[in-house]
Amino acid sequence: MTMAPPARETFERVLGVHGGTTPGPTLMVCGGIHGNEPAGALAAQRVLAALADHGVAVRGSLVAIAGNLEALSADRRFVEHDLNRAWTHERVTAFFSADDGHAWDAEDAEQRDLLDLFEEHRRRATGDVTILDLHTTSAGGPPFCIFSDTLENRRVAMQLGVPAILGLEECIDGTLLDYATKTGLRALVVEGGQHRDPLAVTYHEAAIWMTLVTLGVVDAADVPDLAEHRQVLQTACEGLPRVLEVRYRHPVCPADHFRMQPGFRGFDRVSGGQVIAEDVLGDIAVHEDSRLLMPLYQEQGEDGFFLIRVVQPFWLGVSALMRRVGIDRLVPLLPGVKRHPVRRDCLVVSRRTARFYTVEIFHLLGFRTRELSKTSYVFAKRRRQ
Repeated sequence: MTMAPPARETFERVLGVHGGTTPGPTLMVCGGIHGNEPAGALAAQRVLAALADHGVAVRGSLVAIAGNLEALSADRRFVEHDLNRAWTHERVTAFFSADDGHAWDAEDAEQRDLLDLFEEHRRRATGDVTILDLHTTSAGGPPFCIFSDTLENRRVAMQLGVPAILGLEECIDGTLLDYATKTGLRALVVEGGQHRDPLAVTYHEAAIWMTLVTLGVVDAADVPDLAEHRQVLQTACEGLPRVLEVRYRHPVCPADHFRMQPGFRGFDRVSGGQVIAEDVLGDIAVHEDSRLLMPLYQEQGEDGFFLIRVVQPFWLGVSALMRRVGIDRLVPLLPGVKRHPVRRDCLVVSRRTARFYTVEIFHLLGFRTRELSKTSYVFAKRRRQ
């Protein structure tokens, strides 16, 4: 089905703030980090209006922010560079060290504004701070949640009732999700479906309400139509696995002339050897049976597609128990494991000593893969820093 182009929206940077008078958690909702994805900002406006109209009592506050204003007005993913690949330590540090005469491009200016806002509301917060980053995709498909696998993030994500995707932050550098987690915030991404599908706004609205309730910002009994919001997400994801992990990312650049074959949607099953795309080098085939995530059907973007596979919920329970009793602290004592000589938050693991299920076991213990060579893995701890 071909969807009509959306009417271009004009947004203020701060869409609204609700609460702030009673101590409690802060939820910062960010929509439109990518300019062709306005659904999150529109959903945040709906929630703010409902909170005001119904006089809902709030502990802490809801802060709603529009991301890339210039790209939103142009209905483009970005103007100069991808704002959701720019949140690296090096780039953020540069913003605070550059002089006033430094030449900033469009996304640099947007990011400086966002950094100032995040810090302002972080200073004002009277409880834990969570960032909910709302996105949509160029392909159709159900909503899903992405998060760095800390126990705090996991608790919130699993309450949404949509598929939870692990490990995507290991494939992509510079996301707002990764930056927020590394700076001590709870952070989640919700992908709400296809950019131009009106249901994307509905899914994001439901996700905001569910997150407000899970964090304790509002009481479930005070939310207008909470049962309907919960049901709309459950219905959209009916029959899908609860938890999946990223197995493969296919990076692309303009010179590749990458093109997906038509008709794919998120979570479609694909088979090993199946041709699903092509580029200047020819056909691109899947290397193993898996499910497809975020196939690229737009001009801008650095990710052609992802492949994901199911994680049994049992193993999430095991991993949570292992972390709570502190087994992860004993990992440096294992054979073939030593601390990184420079990065003290990282471990170096010999591939000769640790031969079987190394990545899977370290993921269970709360580590993420940072580097891979012929002789060793480098894992970093997923925790607040």
